[in-house]
Amino acid sequence: MRIIISRSTVTQLIGGLDWFFVKASRGGWDLARIAGVNIPTQKRVEIALTYIYGIGRTTASKLCDKLNIPKERRVQDLMEDELSRLRDAIDQEVVVEGDLRRKVAMDIKRLMDLGCYKGLRHRKGLPVRGQRTHTNARTRKGPAKPIAGKKK
Repeated sequence: MRIIISRSTVTQLIGGLDWFFVKASRGGWDLARIAGVNIPTQKRVEIALTYIYGIGRTTASKLCDKLNIPKERRVQDLMEDELSRLRDAIDQEVVVEGDLRRKVAMDIKRLMDLGCYKGLRHRKGLPVRGQRTHTNARTRKGPAKPIAGKKK
């Protein structure tokens, strides 16, 4: 099903619909919505599915193989029944988006509550998986802070 709408009403539709296609009369752009994420329609199915948090190349490839969807086909060329099968498969088999983010946050919180080594590293904002911290680790530690009187 295709809905032809103007750009001004897109924002109203995105909030309420689980999935849709939009074809704007002026701009000529399409959107496919799966698991609450706007999938780019100009890309191949296998690549476009990776825009969903929790689906990587391997999972996308397995989904395409299972549903007999050619990986090289573009999202805009998918039939509606293929899109609905894809949506159903993602809902049933893969934990994605909000549920996955919540699960990861709860796992980290559990480690912190236990007080285990990984939990302490999370609590202190240091690297968790054994990386060195004497130099590097700036992503976790933040920008370098000068220490007064520390000259060698």
